Amino acid sequence: MQMLNIRQLKSNPSKALAAAREGDLVVVMNRDYPQALLIDLTQLGLPDLPAVRVALAVSLFRSGSVSAGFAARVADKPLAQILTLLSSQGIPLTGESKADEVREDMRHARDWLAKPAA
Repeated sequence: MQMLNIRQLKSNPSKALAAAREGDLVVVMNRDYPQALLIDLTQLGLPDLPAVRVALAVSLFRSGSVSAGFAARVADKPLAQILTLLSSQGIPLTGESKADEVREDMRHARDWLAKPAA
């Protein structure tokens, strides 16, 4: 187990992520108190990690924390597929998102749909 304070995490986040990727637990301390735990998702041994990534992406989008494009990257899915999923779950796609972000997401979706099938 590795312990870092917030300043150490800010100065070298790649070191903490590398330790987590290698299977080490990384505890982030905030003034002598454990605040967060970093662990690589693949180390959790989840039976369906892709479904967990999609659920995380949907949750982040629903809370307004990320754009649809970012949610698609988190889920490792094409933007059009994420937009369809969000819409099918009754999640508003425009909510409080900035108009420019929505236009950018739609442009990416159109570009993806225009690509020839592989």
